[in-house]
Amino acid sequence: MAAGVIPLPMAKQKQPNDRVLHDIYNLLFRHFGPLKWWPGDSPFEIAVGAILTQNTNWTNVEKAIANLKKENVLDVSSLDEMNSRRLASLIKPAGYFNVKTKRLKNFFTLLRGRYQGSMENMKAENVSGLREALLEVNGIGPETADSILLYALDKPIFVIDAYTKRVLQRHAVAQEEMTYHELQDLFHQNLKRDIRLFNEYHAQFVMLGKEYCKPKPRCEKCPLNGMRPILVP
Repeated sequence: MAAGVIPLPMAKQKQPNDRVLHDIYNLLFRHFGPLKWWPGDSPFEIAVGAILTQNTNWTNVEKAIANLKKENVLDVSSLDEMNSRRLASLIKPAGYFNVKTKRLKNFFTLLRGRYQGSMENMKAENVSGLREALLEVNGIGPETADSILLYALDKPIFVIDAYTKRVLQRHAVAQEEMTYHELQDLFHQNLKRDIRLFNEYHAQFVMLGKEYCKPKPRCEKCPLNGMRPILVP
């Protein structure tokens, strides 16, 4: 393992995916280095960002977050009590702003009603109950819920996104018909539940998807080039 690579805690080896996931991680980390994702000044900001980033890129989310900070309203009380029209105007750069306003409001209702408006209270709940509560919020699906759990609440749960799915399929680690939870189980069953590892590993997939494993892939200089056959539709 190269110097500076985060040690990769491994579960007892039960199937070949253990070694494949280990190799992918180390190749990516050696290429990109530590990425320290997800940006945000507080757990609440990260949770808001996870909802805003649905169906858009992070640059647009940053603009929306900047608007909220400029108005000094990036807290649960201010945003929950804010008129929906005003909130929609502030998060407009993130796209689908009316839909996302409703989703944010739904999340605030959960946060204030069940956790007294405190992200620390939310963090204190066990991961299974917390995940169930998040998934009951209209507009929050598995990827958004797991992003909040991992990045805002420090829960050891792996986030599956379009980048991760694309990389795994192209390198024959996963099949196209696999569900979100089946893909997630690849990591949960083959790697030790480690918050820092899951955080860094997911960030590596995001960077790979943005830089190389695009819909039309750039395989020549990809850090995974040659590891497995690339299966491009």
